[in-house]
Amino acid sequence: MDRRAFLMSGAALTAAAATPAFARGPVGPQAQAAALYDSIMEQMLRDSPETATTFGLDTGARAALKSKLDDRSPGKRLLQLQALADARPALKKIDRKALTGRAASDFDTVAWLADMTAEVAQYPFGGVDATSDQAPYLISQMTGAYQAVPDFLNSMHTVETREDAEAYLARLDGFARALDQETASARADGAAGAIPPGFILSKTLTQLAALRGQSGESSGLVTSLAGRAKAKGLAGDWSARAAKIVDGPLAAALDRQIALLNSWQATATHEAGVARLPRGEAYYAMCLRFQTSTGLTPAEAHKLGLSQVAEIVAEADALLKQQGLTQGSVGARLTALGQDPKYLYPNTDDGRAALLADLNVQVDGMRKRLPELFAHLPKAAVEVRRVPPAIELGAPRGYSQSSSVDGSRPGAYYINLVDTAVWPKWALPTLTYHESLPGHHLQGALALEAEGTPLLHKTLAFNAYAEGWGLYAEQLALEAGMYDGYEVGKLGYLQSMLYRAARIVLDTGLHAMGWSREKAVAYMMETVGLAAGAAESEIDRYCVIPGQACGYKIGQLEIVRLREQAKAKLGARFDLKGFHDAVLLGGAMPLDVLGRVVADWTAARMKAA
Repeated sequence: MDRRAFLMSGAALTAAAATPAFARGPVGPQAQAAALYDSIMEQMLRDSPETATTFGLDTGARAALKSKLDDRSPGKRLLQLQALADARPALKKIDRKALTGRAASDFDTVAWLADMTAEVAQYPFGGVDATSDQAPYLISQMTGAYQAVPDFLNSMHTVETREDAEAYLARLDGFARALDQETASARADGAAGAIPPGFILSKTLTQLAALRGQSGESSGLVTSLAGRAKAKGLAGDWSARAAKIVDGPLAAALDRQIALLNSWQATATHEAGVARLPRGEAYYAMCLRFQTSTGLTPAEAHKLGLSQVAEIVAEADALLKQQGLTQGSVGARLTALGQDPKYLYPNTDDGRAALLADLNVQVDGMRKRLPELFAHLPKAAVEVRRVPPAIELGAPRGYSQSSSVDGSRPGAYYINLVDTAVWPKWALPTLTYHESLPGHHLQGALALEAEGTPLLHKTLAFNAYAEGWGLYAEQLALEAGMYDGYEVGKLGYLQSMLYRAARIVLDTGLHAMGWSREKAVAYMMETVGLAAGAAESEIDRYCVIPGQACGYKIGQLEIVRLREQAKAKLGARFDLKGFHDAVLLGGAMPLDVLGRVVADWTAARMKAA
């Protein structure tokens, strides 16, 4: 769920994209590749004005993009990734054998994602959502313009000038068109047999109704513009003009989308997995490859998840016994521990404020330890924020939003506080380390701030790499002693690991093994100890973004494997900070490409010694 802002002038961006790094020389095939990357990036921005704004690339010659939203019509299902699919013929013309080092990994990264995107395009339903995940349902509790655009306009669309405010109004008007485009695409999907399960429709309709219920000048879409325009001293009837759009074309478009989803409810299935969709088994196998960047089959992944669950359960059992919890399954004991009032925050505004304050203390504590682990640290700060209440029902439990490339705009660590009872105090440090430092914020900010990395590669996302790093960051915090003296906090760490291992079992169970939603929720509660509401929210997430839940543990296991392999080869010459540089400074990439990068780094260290 990594949403990065990239704020540089057009001239500076051009220079950054052209600057060589990691021995990328502007000659021959490397020059061809560099030019192609720039071309792909430009098409991405044309295809997705929202991406341009997200990365701060809607200025100068691209200023017109700031008034537009992405085209969500039936032929535009791949959104910003269409450019990669279109680039496949040009990629095949580049002599891959002539590329070495980072130039080779850069190429392999783009080629891999281009091929995967083309594979997604072969299915006559779904597409790519705003976070570049493949999704079988264009409209769900986690996907769709209704879910993405309000947050985008509020958090990504800057309002500094009258032109910015006018562009906001143009986009607000365009929001209605985007909804209608998406409704038309979803209607075609429904005709092809790709209708979300009934329980997903119910949750989605609840969120759509919440947005539709906001009207007039009190609507969040209106107050976001009016408040920021007032703060900048921009005179004008911004509130009235925005309210006219919200109550007119936007309300009508929402009504049409709600009507479509309501029309599906009577016949919608309760079957959770995507195997029931056209070519469903092949579709899920593709999703698993897309999200893990490995060749694991669903059966192999399921077996891996079960083995990891068994291993972590044994560790958690020993720690629970140290806490005096000896009766029942590990999941049941974790549930009991999570319900202990001494570990809970009141489910009130004051309780939420106290929780957020404690998270800030945890972030600060980890920040002080970073120089021991990393040679390069991000310039950008990270802020702790609550998930906006308007979208918290369907939003993940926690996610990050990355900073700008120059560090001037802070990153954000969002936590879902729809119910504080799902967050016992002992579980919070691990989430903090995953989403902020040394997790997603550090990883994302370093990638954006790294000199010489192609601009395209600063923007690409790979689930197993990013989420694998987030989980590795949790382990790194444990290894750094962040839980020393706080034994119950180690249970939070183990529950997180257990939770991610169980995700592999659950995702493959739902989509390849015929598991029902109820079986999956029960397994999550019994195995991991999540509260019922949190377990249900998680399972529903896996239903609409197949394979994504598998990337975390699979990615972490691969990063650890590569680290231990490098340690074994280098012995005393192994440098943890150097290893982290090798993993982080080139940007996100598929796991098999990461393996080659680490192997090159290891070989260079051996040669230097």
